[in-house]
Amino acid sequence: MSTGAVSGASRTGAVAAVDLGATSGRVMHARVGADTLELTEAARFLNTPVRLWEGDRPALHWNLAGLFSSILDGLGSVARTEPGLASIAVDSWAVDYGLLRGGRLLGEPYHYRDERAARGVELVHAAVAPDELYREGGLQFLPFNSLYQLAYDRSAGNLDGADRFLLVPDLVTYWLTGQEHAERTNASTTGLLTADGQWNDALIARLGLPRGLFAPLVDAGTAVGPLLSSLSADLPFAGAGPTVTTVGSHDTASAVVAVPMDATRAAYISCGTWGLVGVELEHRVVSDEGRAANFTNEGGVDGRIRYLHNVMGLWLLSESLREWQRRGLHVTLESLLAEAAELPRPTDLFDADDPRFMAPGDLPTRIADWFAEHGLRAPASPAGMVRVIIESLADAFARSVQRASELSGVPVETIHIVGGGARNALLCQATADRAGVPVLAGPVEATALGNALIQGRAAGLLSGDLETLRALVARHYAPVRYEPALRSAR
Repeated sequence: MSTGAVSGASRTGAVAAVDLGATSGRVMHARVGADTLELTEAARFLNTPVRLWEGDRPALHWNLAGLFSSILDGLGSVARTEPGLASIAVDSWAVDYGLLRGGRLLGEPYHYRDERAARGVELVHAAVAPDELYREGGLQFLPFNSLYQLAYDRSAGNLDGADRFLLVPDLVTYWLTGQEHAERTNASTTGLLTADGQWNDALIARLGLPRGLFAPLVDAGTAVGPLLSSLSADLPFAGAGPTVTTVGSHDTASAVVAVPMDATRAAYISCGTWGLVGVELEHRVVSDEGRAANFTNEGGVDGRIRYLHNVMGLWLLSESLREWQRRGLHVTLESLLAEAAELPRPTDLFDADDPRFMAPGDLPTRIADWFAEHGLRAPASPAGMVRVIIESLADAFARSVQRASELSGVPVETIHIVGGGARNALLCQATADRAGVPVLAGPVEATALGNALIQGRAAGLLSGDLETLRALVARHYAPVRYEPALRSAR
């Protein structure tokens, strides 16, 4: 694998990376070139779900129309600074989608934490056994995977009249260009692709889904088209304006592009709302052991495989903090982390993978209930709860890294943590301690960097394989190293 400098490119240019996370979104202005990689935040905005009543229940949806308005504001800011922008690309969280008819969105997309998906699991598994689904798609079981949501939508009549299914970043790209497509890395999270990355027509038929819903698949780095002329007033770019391009539109696929690792001997943790823990492979690993461990084979950029396991991630901290603030406690995450760092390492941990922690609400009480059910005493203070969350997450990360190594055959000598979790020194050190190998933390904005790198390569601003792009990241964003204080704290 190449690790040399970026070659074959002769100029520096600018791109805009639209990066939508489950709790916030951002528009980043990037300058890229043969030895240039600079990232500036043009806009950052909250991503706040909304509850819309459906019959007798409040269904959880994304406010995608509001997000699109914020995206346009951010791109407008970039246009005023960089009128000669080369390209724009969008990435976001996986599995969720919009349904359209004649180009019109039929309703705000459902949030993957909405309870409706559980009924979809029953419907799918009645038609196709879980082990067969794993052999077909190599995808881990998550109750909100797109095929389960689609099965529910079919049973509820939500597909009636729909003629297109677009995952969130594909939908935003459609609103920017008028072009409908399905970018392959994110499509790989639906459970509806074959081993060779095509729509699984046989499975789609068995589930009774209309084949015409699914747009043509394209790879990361594909030019989709120019911006719609109707957006020119909002986005005053010079000349013909930027090209909208695909990248690894699943945010983890873009993040992994920017992990400055040697993939032959390292694991990564893309740590935000979720902690995606895994290794990068050239080929899928589909085994009974992998299915039992709930490891997934998701598509990466340039045909790589992201072999990984989902851990709850920083959601456990952010949702706990929201609950304490709802109770009237005047606490911040920064103050609680500082207090937690002064506490002794807890001896009793909880299972961070327990599905009871997935739904929004009072997570501190649910965690305390978990301890009580196991005959253990939960921490009494918020700081104590934060410390046990950190250590439980670190333990889950370390166990997932070890299992990824065993299942894939990749010898893990270092762990790279990117995303928001790279800022959390207590979590990074605890992960190093429990895994017994060094943790390299950063870059924090790996997703936006990966997005920008693939745009830059598509625009001819730089060239090279993923190893070459990662070498560029390493030169500009040196990670923070955490040595294990204990060979194993588990």
